[in-house]
Amino acid sequence: MRFAVALLVFPLLACAGCASRNEGFRPPATAIHDDSKQGEGDLTFAKMATAPNVAPDQVGLATWYGAAFAGKKTSNGERFDPTKYTAAHRKLPFGTWVEVRRADTGRTVRVRINDRGPWGDDRRIIDLSRKAAQDLDIVREGVSRVELRVVSGP
Repeated sequence: MRFAVALLVFPLLACAGCASRNEGFRPPATAIHDDSKQGEGDLTFAKMATAPNVAPDQVGLATWYGAAFAGKKTSNGERFDPTKYTAAHRKLPFGTWVEVRRADTGRTVRVRINDRGPWGDDRRIIDLSRKAAQDLDIVREGVSRVELRVVSGP
């Protein structure tokens, strides 16, 4: 009897836990700016960035991941290559190009979203490949404050 109850309850709990994860998410193609969700680590969608003076879509911390994950499958199914300009983001659709600007130096790099993360700290908004982290000069520190702007391509 306990086994039967567990079979009924477990799927309901699993679905309930996933239901709120992407609540309110709207892809950048809708070009909506939602001030009610603005804040550090929150994703807001504005017009796609075409100039450096356009307000960022998201502000927070960037980290990077490299050799330990090389060759492993990313969330979109491709193999991770730390020498490519790719990144992990929690919500942006796979294939989205993002300009990442380091807030303190102004250095920028464009990356393609191909994985999910970072997890564990809501202040962290993007995990960069080692190549992208090198271009931003954050490999040694491991983390840096950045601004994200959704762009149309590389």
